[in-house]
Amino acid sequence: MLNATIYFMKKLSLGFIAFLQALGLTLYSSLIGLIFWKGARFFGPVVTFLGPTLFLLLFVISAIICALIFGYCPFILWWENKQTKKAINLIIYTTGWLAFFVILVILGVFFFR
Repeated sequence: MLNATIYFMKKLSLGFIAFLQALGLTLYSSLIGLIFWKGARFFGPVVTFLGPTLFLLLFVISAIICALIFGYCPFILWWENKQTKKAINLIIYTTGWLAFFVILVILGVFFFR
């Protein structure tokens, strides 16, 4: 896995890796949003403590998954390749792409309501 990651990081530009990371975060967040939106239809009404427990577990797992999507490549650049500047640039580019996707979602909510 590590060798494959380093191989693809050498072949792809930082901007494209950042785009893929932000797109992955957007798609994952959309999936979780769908679960929140249609949760009652999927799981039925929850009358026990298991509903809030499921929410908290999903929240924790989501934080871990998002941290891995967002931080794995910069960490490899920093730890394995000692390329601190590239790692910081990747974080900045990913944040920029993520902000772009947030703006697209806001515009979509505004125009499609």
